[in-house]
Amino acid sequence: MLIEYKPPTQPYLDVVYQDDDILVLNKPSGLLTVPGKAPEHKDSLDYRVRLVWPLARIVHRLDMATSGLVIMAMHAQSQRDLNKQFELRQTQKRYFALLEGEVPVDSGAVDLPLLCDWPNRPKQMVHFGSGKPSLTYFKVLERNEQQTKVELVPITGRSHQLRVHMLWLGYPILGDKFYGTEQGKRSVARLQLHAGSLKFRHPTSGAELYFEVECPF
Repeated sequence: MLIEYKPPTQPYLDVVYQDDDILVLNKPSGLLTVPGKAPEHKDSLDYRVRLVWPLARIVHRLDMATSGLVIMAMHAQSQRDLNKQFELRQTQKRYFALLEGEVPVDSGAVDLPLLCDWPNRPKQMVHFGSGKPSLTYFKVLERNEQQTKVELVPITGRSHQLRVHMLWLGYPILGDKFYGTEQGKRSVARLQLHAGSLKFRHPTSGAELYFEVECPF
């Protein structure tokens, strides 16, 4: 359940790119991608976009606390093509995160199956019996004794994948209210996770598109 949902309103919509087929947005931390079930959770990226483009459709999502790039389709045919690209893992996503502690290795991969922790949903957990295959590559960009900035490339797109994989490494993402330490939650104002770049094929022209937005932390 969401507590004290106060989504940011400045800017109300941050449009990175728009044409007749696609819409690319930079979602702020604290805004739902789609409306929640409760009336007070109606405000979302999807809701705001539909006020301007009523026929726009969701293709993929970011967690409320995560900021960064989100694609929406402007019509059904575009949505089908983009959905297929995500399903077949033909898109390339790159995230940035600040982790608690000093990661000692420069790069690596986390290949661990994930399953919903049903009694504690929406939390996820590593489960070798019933979990779905999940793979994340990471590369250290900066580090000190207190924190490490990493680039994360998820090959799969499981719920909370990056959060749980970093937790499994022993270095939870700073500001993570589900998996972080109490000190890590208090030390920053938001989850330090940002969807910084996205590469995909234009659903109509077939041209390869690449978008990047600056990391806010």
